[in-house]
Amino acid sequence: MSSCAPKIVVAALVCAGLLAQEETSPTFKANTNLVIVNVTVRDKSGKAMEDLKKDQFTLLEDGKPQQIAVFERQRLNGETLPSIEAPAPTLKTREPAETKPPSPQTPAPVMKPDELKDRRLIAMFFDLSSMQPPEQIRARDAAIKFIDTQMTASDVISIMTLTNELRVVQDFTSDRETLVSVIQSLRIGDSSELAGLAATGADPTDDSGEFTADDTEFNIFNTDLKLSALEDATRKLAPFPEKKALVYFSSGVGKTGVDNQSQLRATVNAAVRANVAFYPIDARGLVAFAPAGDATQASPKGTGVFTGSAQTSARTSFHDTQDTIYTLAADTGGKALLDSNDLTLGIKAVQADMNSYYVLGYYSANPAQDGKYRHVTVKVASLPESAKLDYRRGYYAAKVWGKMNSSDKERQLEDALTLDDPFTDLPLAMEVDYFQTGRDKYFVPITVRIAGAALGLSPKSTTDLDFIGQIRDLHGKMLGGIRDEIKLKLTEENAAQLAQRHVEYDTGVTLPPGDYSLRFLARENQNGKMGTFEMKFNVPDLSKQASSVRMSSVVWSNQREPLSASIGTAGNNKKLLETHPLVENGQKLIPDITRVFRRNQKLYVYFEVYDPGTVASPSVSAELMMFRGKSKAFESAPVRVTKAKSGRPNTLALEFEMPLANIPPGQYTCQVSVIDEQARKFGYARAPLVVLQ
Repeated sequence: MSSCAPKIVVAALVCAGLLAQEETSPTFKANTNLVIVNVTVRDKSGKAMEDLKKDQFTLLEDGKPQQIAVFERQRLNGETLPSIEAPAPTLKTREPAETKPPSPQTPAPVMKPDELKDRRLIAMFFDLSSMQPPEQIRARDAAIKFIDTQMTASDVISIMTLTNELRVVQDFTSDRETLVSVIQSLRIGDSSELAGLAATGADPTDDSGEFTADDTEFNIFNTDLKLSALEDATRKLAPFPEKKALVYFSSGVGKTGVDNQSQLRATVNAAVRANVAFYPIDARGLVAFAPAGDATQASPKGTGVFTGSAQTSARTSFHDTQDTIYTLAADTGGKALLDSNDLTLGIKAVQADMNSYYVLGYYSANPAQDGKYRHVTVKVASLPESAKLDYRRGYYAAKVWGKMNSSDKERQLEDALTLDDPFTDLPLAMEVDYFQTGRDKYFVPITVRIAGAALGLSPKSTTDLDFIGQIRDLHGKMLGGIRDEIKLKLTEENAAQLAQRHVEYDTGVTLPPGDYSLRFLARENQNGKMGTFEMKFNVPDLSKQASSVRMSSVVWSNQREPLSASIGTAGNNKKLLETHPLVENGQKLIPDITRVFRRNQKLYVYFEVYDPGTVASPSVSAELMMFRGKSKAFESAPVRVTKAKSGRPNTLALEFEMPLANIPPGQYTCQVSVIDEQARKFGYARAPLVVLQ
C-alpha cells in the first residue's frame, strides 16, 4: 500500500444561521473524582452476607490503597406487593398533528436521594422507534403486568421513551398507579415508521436484477442514534450512587457492517462508569419464519426460496438485530431476554440479580484526567474462601481539554486514538469509496462529515481541526495512517452560516483489494471536543467479476464546489488532484454521506466502469431510476459513453445531473442500471435517499 495521499480539502455547506454571543461573566468550576463501587458478597450457598463492617473492606486503584469515604448497606425487600386494580389498557394511537395532546397528569413526587436507600432502581426504556405497534403493545402490557403483580416494596421505577428524541416521562417513584397511568399514556404507533429502518438492507440472495428497497445507508445513523440515546440515558442515571438497571424494550438494533463501533463501546463505557447494567428485552418474542415469507412483505424474487438461502438470510438478519443488545447486556453485567413471549422474565431478572449489596465510595488519589482505564480491587478481611465478591473491576478516567502545549496536544491526540474508551462529543459520519487505478491497485477516497453546530465555533477568524486515523488489515497490522491539521479560514459571514450546516473533510489512500478496518478521530481545538469513528470496509477485486459490469463505488452528491471555495486545506498536491476521480476542471464533487437532499438542490451521480468489452470502441449505457415504495417515480434518459476517460484507456466515467424541483418530498431508493453492449454484461447499484421540501 502507498502512504496516505496528501489531504485534499475541507468543504463547508452554507445556509443562514446565527452564532450565540460569548458570555462575559466569570465561571467558577470545581472537580471531584468520587468513585462509587457496589459490592455484592455471597456465601457458598449464594445467600447475601449482610453483616460486614466498613473496616473489613480494602479498596485499591491500580494497586494503590484508597481511603473509603462512603460506606452503606443496601438491604432490599423481596416481598411482592399486593395486586392493584389496574384499568384495562386502551389502544391509544397517534393523534393528528392539528389535535392538541391531553393535559399531562399530576406527576408523582420526586423521590429524594435519601429515600432511594435500600431501593432497587429500575429504569424502563421504551424504544418506540424500533418497535412496530404489536410489539409496542406487548412491551406495554409486560411492563404493566410486572408493576401490578411482581413489583416489590424495594422497587422504584423510572420511565423513559425514545422516539425522535430521548424523554424522561417519569422520574423514579414507587407509586404504582402513577407508573401504570404513565405507561398507558404511551401512544401506540408513535414513531413506529422508524422501525422499518432497522432492517439490514437488500436481500443478498436476489439474483433477478429487479428493484429491491435497500435501507442499509439509513441503518448506520439509525443504530448510532439508538446507542447515543442509551448513552445519554446512562448519564441521566449516573448521579444516583446505587446500582441501576436499565430495562431496554426494543425490537433489536440493526447493524450493517459499517456501523460506528466506537459508539457501541462508548455506550458500554458510559454505563460502566454510571454503574448501570442493561437488561434488553426483545419485544418481538419467539418468532417463527415462514420459508417464503409471510403476508407482511412482498413475495421474494430470485431462486432463494427454492435453495433455502432466503430462509438463511432472514434468520441471519434477525439474529444480527439481537447481537448488539446481547453485547450491551453482557458487557455491562446485565442479561438479555431473547426469543421469549413472557417479557416480564426480563424484568424479574433484575430483581434476582440486584439483592442486598454494599455501596463503597472513595476519592481517587490519581488526579490525571487522561481517559485511561483504572483497575479497581476490593478485598474483604476475615472472609471464607468459599465466599464470592461481585463488583466492577475498573472504570475509565474523565477526559478534559486543559491547558496544553503543542507536544502535549499531539500526544493526547495519539493516545486518544488508541484508547478503548472512544470520544463521542463531536458526532462524525464517514463514507469510504473505491476507484480502480490499476489491476490490483485502488484509490480509496475517505470522506468525513462533522455537524457544524457541534464544533461550538466562536466569532473568531480561524478555527483549527486535527484529524488522525489508522488503517489496519483484519489481522491488526497497521497499513497506513492519516494525520492532518487544518486551519479553517472563517469570515464573519460563513462562520455564522456554518453553525447550521456541516463540515466535510476528505482524504485518500491507495490500497490493494481486501478487507480493512479504519479508526478515525477528529478534534476541534477551541474547546477540545473529539469524535471517534470506527468501521470495516472492503475493497473488492473487480478483476474476478467476470459475469457482470465492473463498477466503482457510486457517489451520490448534492454539491459541486470549486476547489478555491474550500474553507481550509492541508496542502496542494497537483498530481493527486489531476488523478482524483471526483475532481475535474478545478471542481470537486462532494459526497453526501447522509443521503438527505432538498428540492432546491441537484442530484449528482458519478461512477466509473472498468475494462469495457471493446477498449478501442467501447459502448456503455446507463439509466438512473428513483423508486418510491414499489412505484417508479423517475427514470432518466439513457446516458451512453463511447470514449475512455482522459489518461485512463480502460476506464469510462458516467455521470448524471438531475434537478429535484419536481420530485415530491419523501423517501426513495435510487438505482443506476449499466449495460456494456459490447461485452453483453449488466450491472446495477442502489442507495436510499430522502428528499425534503
